[in-house]
Amino acid sequence: MTPEPGNGPVCAAAREADAIQRFFTRPVFLSATIGIPFCIFKLLFGITAFRLGESPGTGLWVFGGIIVIWATCDLCMNASRSLLDLAGKKASFEFCTLAQLGRIFNRPLVFLALDTLITFCIICAMLWLGWITLLDSTELVLWYTATTLNLVSLSLVILYNEIRNS
Repeated sequence: MTPEPGNGPVCAAAREADAIQRFFTRPVFLSATIGIPFCIFKLLFGITAFRLGESPGTGLWVFGGIIVIWATCDLCMNASRSLLDLAGKKASFEFCTLAQLGRIFNRPLVFLALDTLITFCIICAMLWLGWITLLDSTELVLWYTATTLNLVSLSLVILYNEIRNS
């Protein structure tokens, strides 16, 4: 850190910290580390339910199909938000379909939190139902990549914020 004329090293450090904080809140970072991994979890859950629904009497075929469509829509929204952010443009839509629905009630963040809760329940269901064992090797790589991106980024943000606040 080099001192800047008239500002000193403290101001330079504050600007650097603000730049890191801004990066953590950019749509491209949020989509890459939260939104897209959540879409992968939903998509793999839907695909697995869809596959299991092919057996007679399970009723999971339609449920799985709905989840796949939902995950695909959310994936398109997250990818679009990332691309717009990289192009320096603001998006006129939310990160996911539930948050977009929440705009109707002026509560997109509440609906985004609901989406997060549902996604965590999907992750738990995949684990507790043993469905994760039904994923093929490519799907497992997607699952592990999504898990790694999500958990490591969360840890980095928490670590950064704790260092910044101490």
